[in-house]
Amino acid sequence: MANVTILVKIPEEAHKMAVKKNGSFTGVLLFPGWVQGDANNFFFNNEVLGIEMGAKISNLSQTIDIHYSNVDKRGNIASCRSWNGTGYEPNWVTDGCQTRETKDSITCQCSHLTFFAILLTPPSTNISASDFKSLTYITSIGCGLSTFFLAAALFMHFFIRNTKANRATKILINLLVAMFTLNLSFLVNTYIAELENLIACMAIATILHYSMLATFTWFLMQALHLYFHLRKIPAEIKHYTWKICIAGWATPAVVVIALLAVQEYDFVDIYTSDGNSAKMCWISDSAVHQGVNIGYYAIVFGFTSIIFVVTVRHITQFKSAVGKGQDSSSRKANLFSILGLFTLLGITWAFAFFSYGPLLQPSYYIFTILNSFQGFFLFLYHHKSSKLIGEDKKVKQKISNVSTIDTAVSSSG
Repeated sequence: MANVTILVKIPEEAHKMAVKKNGSFTGVLLFPGWVQGDANNFFFNNEVLGIEMGAKISNLSQTIDIHYSNVDKRGNIASCRSWNGTGYEPNWVTDGCQTRETKDSITCQCSHLTFFAILLTPPSTNISASDFKSLTYITSIGCGLSTFFLAAALFMHFFIRNTKANRATKILINLLVAMFTLNLSFLVNTYIAELENLIACMAIATILHYSMLATFTWFLMQALHLYFHLRKIPAEIKHYTWKICIAGWATPAVVVIALLAVQEYDFVDIYTSDGNSAKMCWISDSAVHQGVNIGYYAIVFGFTSIIFVVTVRHITQFKSAVGKGQDSSSRKANLFSILGLFTLLGITWAFAFFSYGPLLQPSYYIFTILNSFQGFFLFLYHHKSSKLIGEDKKVKQKISNVSTIDTAVSSSG
């Protein structure tokens, strides 16, 4: 680390504040040979840097930037800290300081003057190297296929469709658009992260998060529409489709705008057991990620699960009523309806958010495989639904056909 270069930038606001408080000098002090007693972390370059202006400087609107270049972190996680001024032994806290990292640099942005240090912490292993490689391979192929099939479904809808889309199809198309954006932004995320451009990283992280929450919301809209259809409510609601669309796209926007305002989108490192890491653009605070995304999906999952159970019950009750008279094609239609509904309502995402302990690793594989190919399943569902919409009116007149979810949802309007 002998070639490390340190550049300190003090804003004009700090100088004006110092003059106002009778500060008469500016000094930057470097204290080498600093040893940290905590075995869990250590000082970068074994040094502490102090900035003094002869007056107490705090609550700056323009940060004091301490930039370290030619840095070799050796896989460790950097955290800018400042001394809180209490105790015989300095207590190093993160209050008032933000950490900005690139591959070979660290920048501490602090709103006050005191003693500063960078603490390096060995990364905790997020996942084993072999599992990370396998899951990355499966996800790349699956998301690529999903993107292709989602694009094909959207192309068929907007350019080949020869029948008027009903309400169910319009809602399904919104889900396809959200999921297409989600898959595409996920595929390019790592490439954007490697550019190490903060603005580009924040932009792709915002798009990725918004499209994910929008996908969740449209799972909820699908379940809500199915509930309304079974209760025959849509005909009673004025501008029903427009209201569904506004709720589907505006609700996740509120969450994303709030996180964007507090600058929660940044570079995130995923560490593997062999000491390597992969960089992506996402929510930098893991607690915020867990709270927002799990909480948001939990609401969606609770409602969609209830609708799923109620609908499957309708299918099984119909099957029992038909008895032996049900032919193999009807049984296949019922199975297709259940699997289609399972995908349509996004229940597979529960494997990612609600798995812990020994079930965590297997759930990663189940979630990755199912959700990577979700676009393909929805393409088949959309194709099947489109065929049902174009069939003769007698399909709608047979009460027995209402038992299948694909006919019920496709024929609603």
